[in-house]
Amino acid sequence: MFAQFDNLRGRYIEVGKMISDPSIVSDMKRYKQLNKEYKELDTILKVYDSYQNVLANIANNKNILETEKDEEFRDLAKADLLFLEEEKVKYEDELKSLLVPKEEEDERDILLEIRAGTGGDEASIFVGDLCRMYTRYCELQGWQINIVDSSEGTAGGFKEIILEVKGDNVYGRMKFESGVHRVQRIPETETKGRVHTSAASVAVLPEADEVEVDINEADIKMDVYRAQGAGGQHVNRTESAVRLTHLPTGTVVACQAERSQHKNRETAMKMLKTRIYEVAVRKHEDEIASRRKTLVSTGDRSAKIRTYNYPQGRITDHRIGMSIYNLDAFMNGDIGSMIDGLAMGEQTEKLKEGNISFE
Repeated sequence: MFAQFDNLRGRYIEVGKMISDPSIVSDMKRYKQLNKEYKELDTILKVYDSYQNVLANIANNKNILETEKDEEFRDLAKADLLFLEEEKVKYEDELKSLLVPKEEEDERDILLEIRAGTGGDEASIFVGDLCRMYTRYCELQGWQINIVDSSEGTAGGFKEIILEVKGDNVYGRMKFESGVHRVQRIPETETKGRVHTSAASVAVLPEADEVEVDINEADIKMDVYRAQGAGGQHVNRTESAVRLTHLPTGTVVACQAERSQHKNRETAMKMLKTRIYEVAVRKHEDEIASRRKTLVSTGDRSAKIRTYNYPQGRITDHRIGMSIYNLDAFMNGDIGSMIDGLAMGEQTEKLKEGNISFE
């Protein structure tokens, strides 16, 4: 384990020299990659140096207990040793976390797709509730969120809605939300007070970079149509909405968020590339999941991952068996503790997989 940190320090010095090289600085993409790596290594090595300092102090206090005769001095060393042992465990846990391999996609922006499933109008209303929940959470994180496309439900909410979310480590936090979300509650239209079960599916797609997905323009069919929903006279008079079909794969995307057909096509192209890129991401995540006991990060859209039980005020995530009894706050965007639990579950599996230990 300690040899690994020596290797990291060597890499840290090497990268430090590289980011000051004029030929690297002129290549902005390469420079950003190296600068990011440098900062990550700097964080790890600072924690490691603090850990080494704690180990040295532990050894010093143990030496005092072995050689010192003065009882008062020995008592001070014992008290200090207890504190240092706690610090040692804290730094080891932090270093394990820092050494867990990070997924390349974690820092990407996302497309968040929420669609009504079983349950009719109540499912559409639930999609609206989930949309509001995620929107509030994104706002609390300081992320930028925009509606790309939507189809309203007949009794409220949405049949489907697609959101674009931009910010720091968006996919890394939101990837755990992919799957089927189930709600149990009494619908407003229920006259006999019976609890109904409805569902909505959530898909979190990491956005693709331009260089990663090469789409031939000749393989794209574009249709334009009049946008639906709010927008006044402009919506009714111009065909600004865009639908793109990727002929080789049959992938279809649509965008009507902007007034400009050009801007809608630009956004739709980004969505199309993201959908195609997602295939490779899902394959990668499925391979990872096959080696792990949990399915925390697979994003399997058919998996029932969470239940929202209104009569009990309970939210349960079935992947990690975690329940939270604060449904009102949760639906208002306070979902961080659940995401933390899921991230911890994934990290535990990665630690086992990588056999990271200080023993």
